[in-house]
Amino acid sequence: MSDPATSFRAPIGTHDVLAPASARWEGVVATFAQYAYRYGFSLAITPTFEEVGVFNRGIGEGSDVAQKEMYVFSDRGDRVYALRPEGTAPVVRAFVQHQPTTPFKAWYVTPAFRYERPQAGRYREHHQLGVEALGTDDPAVDVEVIALAARFFAAIGLTQVRLDVNSMGHVACRANYVEALRAYLAEHRDELCDEHRETWSLNPLRVLDCKKPECIAVINAGPMLPDYLCDDCREHFARVTAGLESLGIAFTRNPRLVRGFDYYTRTTFEFISDALESAQNAICGGGRYDQLAEQLGGAPTGGIGFGCGIERLLLCLDAEGVDQELVKRSVDLFVVDTTNSDEATALVDELRVAGWAVERAYDSRSMKAQMKVADRSGARWALIVGPQERSAGEVALRDLRGDDDQTQRRVARADLVTTLTELR
Repeated sequence: MSDPATSFRAPIGTHDVLAPASARWEGVVATFAQYAYRYGFSLAITPTFEEVGVFNRGIGEGSDVAQKEMYVFSDRGDRVYALRPEGTAPVVRAFVQHQPTTPFKAWYVTPAFRYERPQAGRYREHHQLGVEALGTDDPAVDVEVIALAARFFAAIGLTQVRLDVNSMGHVACRANYVEALRAYLAEHRDELCDEHRETWSLNPLRVLDCKKPECIAVINAGPMLPDYLCDDCREHFARVTAGLESLGIAFTRNPRLVRGFDYYTRTTFEFISDALESAQNAICGGGRYDQLAEQLGGAPTGGIGFGCGIERLLLCLDAEGVDQELVKRSVDLFVVDTTNSDEATALVDELRVAGWAVERAYDSRSMKAQMKVADRSGARWALIVGPQERSAGEVALRDLRGDDDQTQRRVARADLVTTLTELR
């Protein structure tokens, strides 16, 4: 039994988000929802946990996420589940299960869970925004998905963001490249960083992700993935880059760019913030996953999507000094009631129904105490109801941002909403 005197805290690697900081979250999510709607995406909500195979088949049982970072547990019926470590596989599982009309375009906002060392912008429970489009192989969809991310970042005020793109080819292209890369790394393994000197043979593509100078030097002198693309994959990538150019979206072809999950094919991309330190500067990543639906039991279905972490986006906004209000959250009116009755309750409800954001004081505080709270609330107007106002069927209207002696007047209760609307 726990000690009743224990002071509980949020678990390591998690955090609480309270007002006023939560307004920034709300603004980011609301803006993303608006842009997702413009691009034809509808909200999808999937379970926080899935059968562990949903993730093992998609991201790969041998990946670091599956091996070291997933929260895996057995329920009381001995079924093995995992908390969601990423957003794509659950949406694709839902697509396979429900077989909606294609093209299926979904967006999501969701918590994700990874057991890793907490650091700035990276939590064991973090939150992701993302989109998934399934049911078409058209490169135009790749362009639209990338454009949605680019336009969203601009809309929330980010300017120091750049885009890297690459193609991982299909399974055969990548297999040919991996064979050549493995042979090359075998000759240069002693030049790799300490970690990859021991692990390079398990998954040579992971060496391309390494940010350490020694691995970068080895990879830059070795075989490059684009040189191993088949004609179809090369043509697909050319149409993607041409589409981005037609939209005026700047990008860099990065032959070292690979995504960390096994399900990626063809187009891969990453948005990078130059305002953040290089170790944590990726704010969005995505790409094509044309075999994932089949791996989860469905028919072969092309798909593409991206995910971006909300915490990392907020760090980026701070690093760039962006302080614009993405969503306005302020009190319009504050009701001050000294009648010791339910007058404030009725008045507040009437005004809220009429569309105003209204606050009030509680616990029968004095007039002076209530006015202090009203001033701190940020409201423009205080509506004062005392015994005299109540008996006369009136409300005193005081401008909290003006001269109290000159800006208070009494308004008939019946005319209050009309008067306030005129003053708005």
